[in-house]
This record gives sequence, structure tokens and C-alpha cells, in this order.
Amino acid sequence: MKKTKTGPNAVGHNSVLSAVTTALFDMFSNKGQLDPLADNQRIDGKVCLVTGANSGLGKSVAVQLAKRGGHVIMACRSGIPAAGEDVKRLSGSDNVEMLSVDLSDLDSVSAFCNTLRDRNICIDIAIMNAGLMPLNSRPSAQGYELMFAVHFLANRLMLHRWYQDGVIKPATSVDGSPNSTPRVIFVSSEAHQSSEPINFSKFGEYIEFGIKDGLRHYGTSKLHLSTFSNELSRRLNPEYNDEYSNEQNNEKSNESSPVNIAIHSLCPGPIASNIARESPGFLKPILNPIMSLFFNSPDKAAAPVMLLACAENMEKRTSVYLHMMREKPCSELASNPSNGKQLWESSQRLLAKYLDSEADGSESDSPEGKSTEDTQEKTAQKKNNLSTPA
Repeated sequence: MKKTKTGPNAVGHNSVLSAVTTALFDMFSNKGQLDPLADNQRIDGKVCLVTGANSGLGKSVAVQLAKRGGHVIMACRSGIPAAGEDVKRLSGSDNVEMLSVDLSDLDSVSAFCNTLRDRNICIDIAIMNAGLMPLNSRPSAQGYELMFAVHFLANRLMLHRWYQDGVIKPATSVDGSPNSTPRVIFVSSEAHQSSEPINFSKFGEYIEFGIKDGLRHYGTSKLHLSTFSNELSRRLNPEYNDEYSNEQNNEKSNESSPVNIAIHSLCPGPIASNIARESPGFLKPILNPIMSLFFNSPDKAAAPVMLLACAENMEKRTSVYLHMMREKPCSELASNPSNGKQLWESSQRLLAKYLDSEADGSESDSPEGKSTEDTQEKTAQKKNNLSTPA
């Protein structure tokens, strides 16, 4: 079994306190910091969807997107309508709305996707932010471990449905007409870097755990998410070949390698938010002051999210991973194409009843339903890479 790393510069943790120590070390390291998004960068008219936007990082991102001219959809389980009214007030924009969805319930996720489809909403920027860290294992509505359901399965289902329903449209559509390049940003975690490999022989099985193993399972759920992010990018952007390196100018684009949908991910670093709300009572007197004094505020932690979501050069790239404001590789496990293919196919089986249930009997736009060999148009071939084994 892989040994979990601990201590400064490591990511795996044996306890909450070691996690806090590592988070503080990483936060105060300034090496390789990228410049934040320029104040004058606007996104006027773009439709932006943020999950888990009723508090913490998601709420700060919603405010900043609205300030820059975006039409913001806050997808939340709670806080309706109070959080939305607060975002309007803080941003000075009325172009904000809230839609209800419970990401721990796939039936709710499916109904949410129906709403977006039926309203003919077309998303330009999607921030997949919702997350949690429960004190003990809990089952989702369908019986999956809660973090596995929220961090991975819900995102997997939403991206399938949005692509299938035209809620997210590639930069070059099937008829050849150009669209602006949409972006999907997954809020992952550095905890995925030291996670044990995904156990595909028991994929999706409910796992009982207590406080001692909570952080380990959190990291595993984020490994699922990071692996999915990379696999999704490969399928949506099969011709892309990023020539960027950290030694080169980060404004370099790759004109010869088109990006159909930009897929990025990040770890926002330690945040003074309510994600640790289920911490044991005896630790809260220690954790709360540390988080308030030393962790980034949600507004500051939003900087890498905004960079990926709005910076012009990030529209021309895909599969960028940021740890706070530093670009770095994600883990070898998450970037491995074989793992990505296995994750895709295993989750497809778990979600089979949801993937095509709302497609009105049509197979033409189903990301899972056809192979590229069935399609004549080159752009349609790109589209169907979402369903073709890598």
C-alpha cells in the first residue's frame, strides 16, 4: 500500500493539525506566483454558473464574476434567495439569479439539468466549486459515499448533460459556425497529489470511515475529480498539444492546436471558510483562530479561479492546474490516460440510468451514445470524442 506523505511540502495528512501545518507552509511560499487577473478584464454578457455559491469561495467568485459584467447563476442547495440578494448587493449587479440543486442527489442534478435545457441557457463559464468534508462517512441519496457523489459523480453527470443538451457548446459548432470558447473550472485540492490509486475493482462502493480517515477519503474524492478533469479535456480537445512550459512566457498561445472547451482545475489553498464546519468540537477552539488569522479569505482565494475563468490566454489552453497562484502538474495518477479511460467507463456504468434518460430518444447529441466512426463531419467527430474510448 502506498505510504501517505506528511510534513511541509507534502500533501497527505495523518491528522487535521498536520493538514493545517502544510497548508500554512504552502500559503506563504511565493515562488512562481502568477500575476492576478487585471482589474479591467471584463466578461460582459457571459453566462457564468457557480455551484456551491451560497457561501465561502463560491460566493466570492459569484460576486467577482458579477462585478466584471457576467450573468451569474448561483447553483445551490441552500441560501435561496438570501445569498443571491447578498451577491447582488456586494457586486452592484442585478444580473444574478439562484437555482436550486442538491449535488448529493442525482435525481436533483438531473432535474437541474432539465431546467437549464428547457430555459435554453448556454453557459460560457462554469465554476464547479461545491465541496464538503464530513466528519464521518455518510451515504448520498443513491447510496454512494457523500464526497464521491458531490465532488465527482454530480460533476460527471452535469458535464455530460450540458454537452448533450447544448447548454455548453464547443468553440466550433457542428455546422462550422464559430462560438466563443467556453470554460469549465473544477475546484479540486492538492490532497489529490498523495491519494492512493483509485480502486476500480470496488468503484462506487460505499465506504465507512470516521474522523481519523476523513482527510484521506477527501483526497481520494479529489483524485476522482482531477482524473475526470484531465480525461474530459482529452476527449473534448483531441487535437490540442500544449507547448507551454513554466520556463516560457505564460502568455504563449497554441494557435495550431484548437481548444473546443477549455477545461482547467485548481487547488485554492487554505481558506477561512465553513468547509471545516464538521471539525470535532475539541479542535474548533484551535482551528478557528488559526483559520481566521492565517488562512486566505474567500475573496483572496478566488484569485486563481478568476484567472482561469476570465484571463484571455486561458481560453487558448486546456488542462491547466493551479495550486493557488502557481501553475504546476497535477498528480501522475490524475493525468494518466489509462486511469482516465477507466474512470470514464466505470462512472458511465454507475450513471447509465441518468445519461440518456432525458435525451428525448435522440442519439445524435448523446456524448455516450455514438462512436466517431458513425459521424462524417470533422467537427462532429471532435464532439463524439466525449464518448469514444481514448
